Amino acid sequence: MKTSGIDSRYAWWRLLASVALSTVGGAGMWSLTVAIPAVQADFGITRADISFAYTMNTMGFFAGGILIGRLVDRRGIVFASILSALGLTAGFAAAPLATSLVPFALAQALIGFSSAATFAPLVADISHWFDKRRGIAVAIAASGNYVAGALWPPIVGWIIGAHGWRTMSASAAVLCILTMIPLALTLRRRAPDHAETTLIRVARQSREALGLSPNALQGVIFMMGIGCCVAMSMPQVHIVAYCSDLGYGVARGAEMLSLMLGFGIISRVASGWIADKVGGLRTLLLGAILQGIALAFYLIDDKLTSLYIASALFGLFQGGIVPSYAIIVREYFPSSEAATRVGLAVSATLLGMALGGWMGGVLFDWTGSYRAAFINGIAWNIMTVSLAWWLVSRQARRTAAAAAAAP
Repeated sequence: MKTSGIDSRYAWWRLLASVALSTVGGAGMWSLTVAIPAVQADFGITRADISFAYTMNTMGFFAGGILIGRLVDRRGIVFASILSALGLTAGFAAAPLATSLVPFALAQALIGFSSAATFAPLVADISHWFDKRRGIAVAIAASGNYVAGALWPPIVGWIIGAHGWRTMSASAAVLCILTMIPLALTLRRRAPDHAETTLIRVARQSREALGLSPNALQGVIFMMGIGCCVAMSMPQVHIVAYCSDLGYGVARGAEMLSLMLGFGIISRVASGWIADKVGGLRTLLLGAILQGIALAFYLIDDKLTSLYIASALFGLFQGGIVPSYAIIVREYFPSSEAATRVGLAVSATLLGMALGGWMGGVLFDWTGSYRAAFINGIAWNIMTVSLAWWLVSRQARRTAAAAAAAP
């Protein structure tokens, strides 16, 4: 194996460092999910109100994915990662000082914005370092977010139970400043040069097989990202509160979230292997179909054992969806636009998470249960399946027609 460059030993070490950075930065998303019941009780607000704070977190992530993606294409991943570390530290330090919803939600927006640099930009960066195993590498890089989801909820839940959510947030601020800057500095080596002309030609030919302009394809990807993650948000955002409402306690919900995201890691790596075989679009279609099936399991039974099983299945089925968007971008767009385009695609998924998280809270307040919210998620998931099926079918038809017309 080469010691440097594309598909080298260094590329794999860089991937490991990226996963570690993403794992720490992922605390910016998953800590709030566990803290929702405690913060709601502390402030004396409704479930819809505290869901708004989660929406601010994910909207911050949405904006950060776009703006930081453009920054990475211009200034590199190290500069963006250091800014992320400083922003996360400031946000986590500010949250415990809040005494009402608005300042708390603003702190969450800063946390979400800063956390964005540890997901899509890192995924885009690592895609420059792999060719033959790009699908698996991208999926592993994206798994850092799920490693965070499997690691932090039990820890955060224990700290909140023993010391309160404010101590938990202050502790997260210390963790970010001490670990993230050293990890960011390990990524200083410049990305290797690609045969850019060839890659641009291949990407253009792939888009032409779909018959869509670059912006039209980006728009379809954007809509699929919203739909799949409105659906995805229901278990991921509300499972802790759902278990609390059913009388099982916050700790059981945190365990389910950890289980869900732990199985999601398996799903993400497996989806990378599948994408290397069949491409990003077909991998996305498969994941979206399976996610819809997993959501239906939550409607069958709300007993404790059933919820554990449903959470494991949900994680195993849906984990490969978000990395598929990054792989699609690298298949259909030039590498010089990677961070910006991946940032747009992943930000759409966060917009879906924000919308779905808020809608779940509103539907709960309206109906007194989460059943309507799960049905709403399934409906949005059908939209993503339909769009993915349309793209796959369109490409197959156009490719077959072109082959038939060829001499």
